[in-house]
Amino acid sequence: MNNNRRRNFRPRVMKNNFRRRSGSVNPSNSNSLNNNGNMNFNRNGSMNNIHNVEKTMQKYQQLAKDAQSNGDPVLMQNYLQHADHYLRRYHELNERRENSIEKSTPEEKTLSKEENQKLEIQQTTN
Repeated sequence: MNNNRRRNFRPRVMKNNFRRRSGSVNPSNSNSLNNNGNMNFNRNGSMNNIHNVEKTMQKYQQLAKDAQSNGDPVLMQNYLQHADHYLRRYHELNERRENSIEKSTPEEKTLSKEENQKLEIQQTTN
């Protein structure tokens, strides 16, 4: 046989017993869902984890410093724009977290007011 001949690509046949990420039953439809390259990135939740966002922001800030020290102002500006994007996302996640904390604290405040009233009643009776 001729071993130097290039083999043609044959796609694997999809079996029914494995999990699909897209949730689509039709394999031809799954390709249309994955046209966007950022879809997988957003699906795994990495942009919702504040620690990952902060780490990525710091990475781009460091890359911008390195580009500046190498004398490449265009690359430095590019990295700074990336860092700025992640900084905005970081602030957005912080704001969401603070809002969720504020929503949960009124319940805690009412409990603490009730507890304070009970303590005042106990102190006045003693």
